[in-house]
Amino acid sequence: MKKFLAMVLCLAMALSLVGCANAEGFSGEIKVWVAENTVEFTKTQVEAFKAAHPEYAAMTVNVEPVGEGDAANNMITDVEAGADIFGFAQDQLARLVAAGALELVAPENVEAIKANNDAGSVAAVTLGGELYAYPMTSDNGYFLYYDKSVVTDPTDLDKVLADCAAAGKNFYMDVRSGWYNPSFFFGAGCTLTYDTDTEGQFVGINCDYASDNGVKALKSIIKVVTHPAFVNNASASNATNLGAIVDGTWDQGEVQKKLGDNYAAAKLPMVDGYQMGGFGGFKMLGVKPQTDDAKLAACDALAAWLTSGDAQLARYDAVGWGPSNLVAQQSEAVKANVALSALAAQLPNTIAQGQYPNEYWSLAEALVDDAIAGKYNGMTDAQLLDVLTTFQTTAGTYLSK
Repeated sequence: MKKFLAMVLCLAMALSLVGCANAEGFSGEIKVWVAENTVEFTKTQVEAFKAAHPEYAAMTVNVEPVGEGDAANNMITDVEAGADIFGFAQDQLARLVAAGALELVAPENVEAIKANNDAGSVAAVTLGGELYAYPMTSDNGYFLYYDKSVVTDPTDLDKVLADCAAAGKNFYMDVRSGWYNPSFFFGAGCTLTYDTDTEGQFVGINCDYASDNGVKALKSIIKVVTHPAFVNNASASNATNLGAIVDGTWDQGEVQKKLGDNYAAAKLPMVDGYQMGGFGGFKMLGVKPQTDDAKLAACDALAAWLTSGDAQLARYDAVGWGPSNLVAQQSEAVKANVALSALAAQLPNTIAQGQYPNEYWSLAEALVDDAIAGKYNGMTDAQLLDVLTTFQTTAGTYLSK
């Protein structure tokens, strides 16, 4: 009997050694950059990951507070000194790929990302048909907040403006901004995007603002910016006599404070027969290329964990970030969030903001500055088309030489 038990014990030890040999672990250090308000949350998730994956229990994960904008700039400046895993916004993807700061998503994770996240967030992490990052949020777009005691029909912009004027309230939107004014052009059916090569250079433009649809959009803008209820502003903290404002989830606390029991939100309204569109924004986690395959595998596994549906829902509970995961989006807590529900309704009418030359933003502002100044008042459609033809031609001159 003792001999049998000894044999069983030896066999068990042998099997455990085989298991350890087959487990691909990593015991080194990994550096993670996330937004400051998610540092403690991320640390908690890291410990949960290590508990669920014993093969990584011995590795050290240093979580540091570096926001999405700074993270992208730092990575582009010095990839080697940068984090192994870092958060960033979708408009930095091409620059990061060009800088060699992003590894392709691990092949075993690609299909799960496509199946489990909304289409906008998947498009936002895709470049040249390849996935370069793990979707984390779908919450950086804009929609309509409104005072429901003032606005009777949030689906119609003309009625929103009329209701605000009748109540002595203001309608706020930063129509000057090249991020907000595409809501008219894209909604009317226009396109304005730039193509970049693998070096991040602007090599092509897709723009049809100089068209009948573009004229329709510009006429809508002229009507809005000359309306007595209109104020060019997108910051709720600076809003007074607030009737309605085009804004994002980042301002939901301030809007709710100002509107109290009359707080409400909806997707952007219709205007002149079309649904307003615009840009959608997304946050994601990227993994830096590694020379150590075991470390790369650990980074991919951790990034997948931190962007899983469970982690996204927990992140919403912790800091209010809206999930890109389809199941998490359907949770009662997320659906009960007035702002996120409005954004979810708006996102199908948006495109993910890609790369735009710095000059584009100034050009887009100038276009609407002239509308606010009244320079387009009384112009014929043909004259407005000339304005947009000049705009489109100028936008095409920003391609890399």
